[in-house]
Amino acid sequence: MWSKVSQYIEKHKLLNDSDLYIVALSGGADSVALLLLLKDAGFNVHAAHCNFHLRGTESDGDELFCERLCSAENIPFHRAHFDTREYAELHKVSIEMAARELRYRWFEQLREDVGAAGICVAHHRDDSVETIILNMVRGTGVRGLTGIRPRNGHILRPLLCVSRAEIERYLAERGQEYVTDSTNLEDEATRNKVRHHVIPELRQLNAKAMENMQRMAERMQAVEMLLDDCKTKYVRVDSERISIRKCDVLNDYLLYELLADYGFNAFQASQIYSSMSAGSVGSVFSSPDYDLLVDRECLLIEPLLKPLKPLVIPETGTYVLDEKRKIRVESGDFPVSKEPFVATLDASKVCFPLTVRRVEEGDWMVPFGMKGRKLLSDLMTDLKMSIFNKRKQLVITDNQGVIVWAIGLRVSRLSAVSVSASATQASVSAVSDSRLAVPVLRLSLL
Repeated sequence: MWSKVSQYIEKHKLLNDSDLYIVALSGGADSVALLLLLKDAGFNVHAAHCNFHLRGTESDGDELFCERLCSAENIPFHRAHFDTREYAELHKVSIEMAARELRYRWFEQLREDVGAAGICVAHHRDDSVETIILNMVRGTGVRGLTGIRPRNGHILRPLLCVSRAEIERYLAERGQEYVTDSTNLEDEATRNKVRHHVIPELRQLNAKAMENMQRMAERMQAVEMLLDDCKTKYVRVDSERISIRKCDVLNDYLLYELLADYGFNAFQASQIYSSMSAGSVGSVFSSPDYDLLVDRECLLIEPLLKPLKPLVIPETGTYVLDEKRKIRVESGDFPVSKEPFVATLDASKVCFPLTVRRVEEGDWMVPFGMKGRKLLSDLMTDLKMSIFNKRKQLVITDNQGVIVWAIGLRVSRLSAVSVSASATQASVSAVSDSRLAVPVLRLSLL
């Protein structure tokens, strides 16, 4: 068996002769075989055993077996005891998840403490096939068909190329005993039902069913690499948002793969694709952490919009709006601003306190250059702003709640500095380099 395992280790570049490795040792056939195979091959290994105290004296017996095995083989032995039930109750997780979290957290801590290069666990081919079947039953995509991977960070799985039967034959030929977890013989766990009933039926259909499914998993791993390449190519990420061009999305499954990292599920991906294919514009879909907008040419993705508490400005000064932005209000002799995020207002027409807030439904203003009032929703539509940008739009109101500045868009004619009776934006630009005779407030978004 070592010949097959060593080829697998070399193929996936799992181990180096000069490094130290921790072997997760439960006392079962799989972990015992892994420990002895690596030790006999000359690798520097330590054993790590977890006692979860879930099976009473049986758990203690497993620990004693592992300790004696390591003593006989002259292998350094590490152990940890956990109150797994208390942890599960405290963190509101299942016993299985609690044991997993405790186990891998301790393994990583131990790896750092002893300077090990990796943690070797004894998952084998049958485990990988069971995982594939469970994923298929639950409903899965390509990733669920890849089975268990040979490497996941510092977690290494050198036995994925061999079956449980091969492992048991290896131990029998060596005359090596091992322990059996009594819970693995029960049908309470879903995985055990697959192991005890589904797998034997598959072997009845085809003696090589397990080998064939593992080969399929390896092919799916290659497909997964192609999908990852698609992500790199099609998902564009900048400082403001994430975007995907509609023309790059060939079908709803590819869309799901492109969106999965942002928390969108397969059903949502199908809905988004249908909306996109129907030519719909403006539909918004939400995952736990992101919103997605079906825009004209692209799908736009942004983190969920955080609530913004209105900022009250009682007088001139600099005020913190959020973790990234500030508002500065100055009084003085300033020229008319040409900058979109700097507004120059007639101080005699603006009464404190000012309030900075997001735009709300029904908001209106009298934009500079117009005589009548206009809904901000219409103004933003005229400017072809996306829904994402519309809902983030900031306004500043005076003490009467009148909007004096739609930040970055327009100042209000009611509070703008007077240039002439027929003032236009062009005429403002013409005098913008000169000082104004009226007292001026300058508002800046920093």
